[in-house]
Amino acid sequence: MVVDKPYTEKTINKTLVREFDSDVDVDELVWHRDKKDRYITVKESGNWQLQMDDELPIDLVEGEVYFIPKNHYHRVIKGNTTLVVEIDEICGCKSCGCDKMKL
Repeated sequence: MVVDKPYTEKTINKTLVREFDSDVDVDELVWHRDKKDRYITVKESGNWQLQMDDELPIDLVEGEVYFIPKNHYHRVIKGNTTLVVEIDEICGCKSCGCDKMKL
């Protein structure tokens, strides 16, 4: 079976909610970069970590918000339970009407 993404995703009020299951294969959690700036709010975490390029991993703490700049390599490191995050993408344009302007 081929899996496209190591998470399930849904959208609630223009906010992405992603869930990484506790049995995800660590080989699926690859270094990557995103096309837009993002604020990540951790809803559930069981010892999961975030690692930015050229930095040591940091713990993802429930209730905390993390900023990930666009085009910056990063990855998540598997914990021992499910990881649930809310993702708010920040749009830099003024014409799309998405109401997610960068401050």
